[in-house]
Amino acid sequence: MTLWESRLSGAMADEVAAFTSSLEFDRLLINDDLVASRAHVKGLGRHGVLCEAEVQALLAALDRVAEEFENGTFVFQPSDEDVHTAVERRVTELAGEVGAKLHTGRSRNDQVATDLRLWCRRNLAEVATDVLSFQEVLLQRAREAGDAYLPGYTHLQRAQPVLLAHQLLAHGWALARDVDRMIDAIERLDCSPLGAGALAGSSLPLDPDFVAEELGFHRRFENSIDAVSDRDFVAEVLFDLAMLGVHLSRMGEEIVLWASEEFGFCTLQDAYATGSSMLPQKKNPDVAELARGKSGRLIGHLTAVLTTLKGLPLSYNRDLQEDKEPLFDAVAQVRRALAAMTGLFATLSWDTRRMQEAADGGAAAAVDLAELLVERGIPFRKAHATVASLVKESIERRVPLVELVQAHPDLGEAGAKLLEPGVAVGRRTTPGGTGPVPVAEQLEGFVRHLGVDRARLEVYLRTPKKDP
Repeated sequence: MTLWESRLSGAMADEVAAFTSSLEFDRLLINDDLVASRAHVKGLGRHGVLCEAEVQALLAALDRVAEEFENGTFVFQPSDEDVHTAVERRVTELAGEVGAKLHTGRSRNDQVATDLRLWCRRNLAEVATDVLSFQEVLLQRAREAGDAYLPGYTHLQRAQPVLLAHQLLAHGWALARDVDRMIDAIERLDCSPLGAGALAGSSLPLDPDFVAEELGFHRRFENSIDAVSDRDFVAEVLFDLAMLGVHLSRMGEEIVLWASEEFGFCTLQDAYATGSSMLPQKKNPDVAELARGKSGRLIGHLTAVLTTLKGLPLSYNRDLQEDKEPLFDAVAQVRRALAAMTGLFATLSWDTRRMQEAADGGAAAAVDLAELLVERGIPFRKAHATVASLVKESIERRVPLVELVQAHPDLGEAGAKLLEPGVAVGRRTTPGGTGPVPVAEQLEGFVRHLGVDRARLEVYLRTPKKDP
């Protein structure tokens, strides 16, 4: 049976049914569909479209469907085109003739848009919460790092020594932007489309404001055409997840490098590493590599949805069915990646001696020498040229830089002291820099930021039960 069998003669071709069915993936929306249907029924009863007995019968049937799905006894039928059809069929089986009134004043167009917004609101809040948990691990590792330092890199060339805490918090702040974007996206999608109907609203006395409030939405739609055709929020969520995936990818790349023998800055705990099927000595950073690799999948999902949306006339088109698989998969992949990367970073062992040896070598404090000359009244460009010449001479003549600095009339012993291990990293005093004082202030600010974001998310976590 289809919802339009009275309009078309004959049964749907099997090939068409197989091609158009979305039940395989949109069953994830069943909890949201049940929640939205309860609100819709209450709204119909509020204005007399349904009598109280009908409202109670439908609500009882919806509750029964929820119980069946929760305990695993709900049975999908071959005729169920999608999750919405399945719920309506079962409600009608349970409630009898009144079940045919469940869809009064509602189209699948505004129904699915509502379900999807509910799903996104809840799941995006949970992803953001997972990110906060990862940030807390980075915070803890930054605190534990103390005064350990390593080379900071530009162009993957050693640039200046930085505190390990500063490096870890750099990733923490990038993730903070991800959380901020996700909360912004939630606030934008927190709008109820229910009551828009197929595209033009209804002649029945519906109350979209009541239904929006019942579902915990902050507002209702303003334009019924836009309400059923809008999937900006799906694209925005996918962008947020893709950007998060890019950040996880960069972190993964860093661990791949740092765990190599060439760097040797960290060691993976066995539980977060893999071995080789052939090479007995191998310990591979597969978690980090997959975090890096899955970013391409996330970017692909965003591209797929944007490509689908770009050519659609208003209002609803069946093409919009293609929004769900990329969305559901992106959320699933990101949450798995976050869980694995959180565990990986929580259990990493640092080789701080190796880090510090790398940071103290060569000319890592060269800019400090130039700044010493600036303090003595020499223009920076001239100071830069002077130090660059000394570095070049050190390399070409294979003479330790410290000897050339000691012998230089404008640098001498004061300059040589700047090249001593650990000195340069402690000289960074500007706010947001890598010195001990600004990093201590940064740690405090990061703690405050996490607290604010947790409070912002709290309201969106008090919503319908999680997906199975």
